[in-house]
Amino acid sequence: MSLSTSPSESTTIWQMLDAIAQPVYVKTAEHQWIYVNEAGAALVGLPIDAMIGRSEADFLPQQLARQLAQQDQFFLDSARQSDAPLLFETASGIQQFVGHRRLFNIDDSNEGTNSTNKAAVTLVNTLQNMTALACAREENSVLHRRLASNRAELHKAQQLESTLKRITDRVRESLDEQQILQTAVNELVEVLNAKAANTALYDLEQGTSTVLHECAAGLAPMRGRVSSLEAYPEVYQLLLAGQYLQFCSIFPNPERGRVSMFAAPIEDDRVVLGDLWLINDQGRWFSESEIRLVQQVTNQCGIAIRQARLYQESQSQVRELEHVNTLKDDFLSTVSHELRTPVTSMKVAIQMLGITLQQEYGIDQEALKKPQAQRGLARYYSVLNEECEREISLINDLLDLQRLDVGNHPMMIQPINISAWLPGLVNSFKPRAANRQQELTLQIDEKSPELTSDLASLERIMTELINNACKYTPPGHSILVDIASGPHSMKIRVANTGVEIAEEERDRIFDKFYRVPSADPWKQGGTGLGLALIEKLVEHLEGTITVDSGMNQTTFIVELPLLHSAA
Repeated sequence: MSLSTSPSESTTIWQMLDAIAQPVYVKTAEHQWIYVNEAGAALVGLPIDAMIGRSEADFLPQQLARQLAQQDQFFLDSARQSDAPLLFETASGIQQFVGHRRLFNIDDSNEGTNSTNKAAVTLVNTLQNMTALACAREENSVLHRRLASNRAELHKAQQLESTLKRITDRVRESLDEQQILQTAVNELVEVLNAKAANTALYDLEQGTSTVLHECAAGLAPMRGRVSSLEAYPEVYQLLLAGQYLQFCSIFPNPERGRVSMFAAPIEDDRVVLGDLWLINDQGRWFSESEIRLVQQVTNQCGIAIRQARLYQESQSQVRELEHVNTLKDDFLSTVSHELRTPVTSMKVAIQMLGITLQQEYGIDQEALKKPQAQRGLARYYSVLNEECEREISLINDLLDLQRLDVGNHPMMIQPINISAWLPGLVNSFKPRAANRQQELTLQIDEKSPELTSDLASLERIMTELINNACKYTPPGHSILVDIASGPHSMKIRVANTGVEIAEEERDRIFDKFYRVPSADPWKQGGTGLGLALIEKLVEHLEGTITVDSGMNQTTFIVELPLLHSAA
C-alpha cells in the first residue's frame, strides 16, 4: 500500500509513529533508515542517532540484517507481507517479532523528526512481539507431539494386550507341552517381527537344556539340540535366577552371523522350567513394552506347562487306579466263581442236615422258641444256616455287579402294573417291621400308569431299599414307600425317619463295600454292596437314584422312565 502526503500530513505521520508503543522504523527504498522510535532503539540496543541514515547491515547481526532486508525488499517489490519471524537477542533472551509494513510517498521532511533524507517512497515497519505466542505455539506443538506419542503408545499397548490375551487363551487351551511352546514361539515371532526364536526345557538333575521347538526361517535348525547349563554359566545363572537378558554378539555367530539376542526364563511359582530365545538382526533391540509382553507370555507358558504336567500325573494316577480296580474286580469275580460251588454244596448239606435234625429231634419246633431257650443243637444249626445264606447272598451280589459292569445283566422288559404288584412286596416286610416297632406304609398315586421295565431288576431295587430302611430305622419310627408318576417317568421314594446320613457320607454310600459307621441300630452287619448294586440296576434301567437326608429323615429317590428303550 502506498500513500502520498504533503509536508503537513508528514508531520502528522511522524507524530503518530512517535505515539506507537511497539518498535517502529522507517526506511527508504535503498534501505537507509530515516526514522526509528524509542522502542525500536531499545530493541536493537543502540542510540537512535547510531541508526539514522544507515542500513541495517551496519548495526544488526548479519543473519538478522539479511533476513530483515530480504523481507523489506519483498514488500517493496510486491507489497506482500512475509510471515517469517525475526529473532532479536535482548537482555531478557531471544524475542520473536513479526513485521507489519506500509509504503508512504513523503514529499518533504519535517522538522522535529529524526529524518535526515528525502525520499519519494518510504517503508514503515511496525514490529509486533510474538514471543509469548510463539512459546505458546511451541508448547502446543510439543503437547500435540506428546499426545500423538501417547496415543501411539496406547495403541501399541492395546495391541500388545490383545496379543497377550490371544496367546494366553491359546496356551491355556492345550495340555501338551510341545503345543504350548510351539504356540508361544510362533505368535511372538509374528507379533514382534523377530528374525528367529526357539524355546527349550531344562533337566535340572542332568544340568541340560533341550530345544523343543523353533521358528527360524533361513537359519540353521536347533531343534533337538542339547546344551549343558554349565557350559554357559554367564547366561544360565541369570536365567535360573529368573532374570532376562538382552545382548549383541561380539563375534559373528558361524550359523547366524552378528545378531542381537533376548532370552527370558520360563518358570512357574516354584522353579525355572526352561527358556525362550528371540533373535534379531544386529542393532534391533526390544522395547520395554515388548520385553514385558515376552515375560508375561513366558509366565503363562510356565503355568500352562505346570498344569499340563499335573494333568499328566493325574491321568497316570487315574490309569493306575483303574488298573488296581480292574485287578480287584477280577479277583472278586474269580473268588466269587470259585466260592459259589463249595458254598452251594454247603447249602445242600445244611438242608439235608435240617431234614435229619427235624426227623430225629423236631428242630422246627425248637426254632420257634427264643434263642436263649433253644437247645444247643438248634442254635448251632440256625447260625450255620444264616451264615451260609449270607455268603450266598454276598457271592450273588458280586456276580450281579460284575454282570452289570460289563453290560451282561439279563433283562426281560414287560409291562408292570405297580398298583397290583408292589403291595404284595411291601406287605412281606410288615411282620418284620411290626416286630421292630416300625410303621411301614405304602402310598401309590391312583393315576399311575403301567411301567414298562425289567420286573426282576425292579423287584431287586425295591427289596434292597425297603430292607435297607428296615435295617436302619430305630424302634418307634416310620418307613414310607411312595409312588408318583409324571408325564414321562415314575418316581419311587423310600423314606425312613429317626436316622440321618451326614453330608460327607452321602457321596460314598453307593461305593462298593462302604457302610456308614455306627448307623445300624439292630447290629445286623452287612457287606456294603446293597446300595452299589441298586445304583447299577437303576442305571441299567436308564433311571437315576439320589439321596436326601435331614430333619431326622433319610429319603432315597429313584426315577425311572415309563418306557424302557431297550428291547
